[in-house]
Amino acid sequence: MKNLLLLIAVAGFSLFMTSCNKTIPADLSSVAFIPHPVKVQASGVSFQLERNNVIEISDADKLKPLAEFLKSKLNSFTGLEYEIKVVTMASGKNIYLGLDSNTLNNDGYQLEITKVGVTMIAKEEQGIFYGIQTLLQSITFNDEYLEWIIPGGTILDYSKYAYRGVMLDVARHFFSVDDVKQLIDLMAAYKLNNLHLHLSDDQGWRIEIKSWPKLTEIGSTTAVNGDKGGYYTQEQYKEIVRYAKEHFITIIPEIDMPGHTNAALASYAELNCDNKARDLYTGIEVGFSTLCTNKEVTYQFVEDVIRELAEITEGPYIHIGGDESLVTEKDDYIYFMNRVREITKKYDKKVMGWDEIAHADIDKNDVVQYWSVDENATLAVSKGAKVLMSPSKKAYLDMQYDSTTHLGLHWAAYIELDSAYMWKPEEMIEGVGKDQILGVESPLWTETITNLSEMQYMMFPRLVGHAEIGWSPNEHLNWEEYKMRLAKHSAYLEKLNINYYKSPQIDWPIE
Repeated sequence: MKNLLLLIAVAGFSLFMTSCNKTIPADLSSVAFIPHPVKVQASGVSFQLERNNVIEISDADKLKPLAEFLKSKLNSFTGLEYEIKVVTMASGKNIYLGLDSNTLNNDGYQLEITKVGVTMIAKEEQGIFYGIQTLLQSITFNDEYLEWIIPGGTILDYSKYAYRGVMLDVARHFFSVDDVKQLIDLMAAYKLNNLHLHLSDDQGWRIEIKSWPKLTEIGSTTAVNGDKGGYYTQEQYKEIVRYAKEHFITIIPEIDMPGHTNAALASYAELNCDNKARDLYTGIEVGFSTLCTNKEVTYQFVEDVIRELAEITEGPYIHIGGDESLVTEKDDYIYFMNRVREITKKYDKKVMGWDEIAHADIDKNDVVQYWSVDENATLAVSKGAKVLMSPSKKAYLDMQYDSTTHLGLHWAAYIELDSAYMWKPEEMIEGVGKDQILGVESPLWTETITNLSEMQYMMFPRLVGHAEIGWSPNEHLNWEEYKMRLAKHSAYLEKLNINYYKSPQIDWPIE
């Protein structure tokens, strides 16, 4: 009996030592990365994640926060704890994060994964951050060996477009600071780097302006269908800006004008040409409201709003809206937008606006957000402005997937996953090529969206396809390959706890 027990013990120890020393075969090229990296080369080996691993960093000031982020994510995904050490050079036996000024562009990174270690190199901190997102997607649990592994090989990666964004409409329905932070977390996971907040519209005013307090006292109090309103204090807004910055995301605030302004017109009678305050509005029709463009008080109002907003916004842009101002005479519209452009520049911010602003005196420092009219985009380019691509028939996340979708609208189109993925920004409009395009932004209007779960359902997985369009080289944009990769990638969507739409176009894994 003793001999039998001894034999079992020896066999168990031998198996343990074999599993600890044996390199688990793995294929890096089969990982369902989204966005697809520029270049992936598999080696066939793997790096095993263990409790005694260390995250090494070359620069404590710049890389310690990123190492802490990676440590937290690894613990969340695997349950393993890691130590962080500052080193003068990589040991080659741990996870190493390092900066090299000669490496790629500002958001690029290189990953090398061997059987004994992971080395990540980038020029800037944001490159390390994006490399971490790729590394997290590659973590696999091997059922045969009962080990967390990262498949071995090399990855070279960098973005196609500098701007890759999301717009969240918090005016039609309000979303809390925590909701916005959770959206930022998910954006970061897919290398998106700009969050455009639509802060005002007919149905609600959502940002505290201290010099015009009735905007929040009155204008913030309701939403579509009479649902609960809300607004961000300036301190709360600054917290969103801070949190976004930690995730290498820039906040772009939008004050829509001169149309889509009923909440402001209800708050201050003097902003109306007849000096009569409007009733609060909870419907979804558009185009009926306008600021009075021939009153000086209107421009004092605009300047105060932009001044206060510029003081709490770190990013370079303020979005001045400009869409669907259907009751504003064209000459008045152009006069108004030209004055607002000058006010915005006075406070050291660049102008962004919907494609209608192309009719104003824009120039090379401005960005026109294309959503509807091709001629507006080509007019913008002729004036030297950059174009941000948000075609409503492809990029609007509030459009229904099909006629059975219980949320959203379909005035632009039904947008299933194939339609959301199968377009290239530089091929959308004749005369607007890659050099004229700043990037891609996916808007979510919230007439029918009331909570975080509904937001996620309409965004995902269309948004990850848009992220790939903005990041990955065109040679990797293939629907037939992507839909198979997305099916495998669904395990990562589940890991991120996203309420996503399970399109019948995708052969999802059986649960």
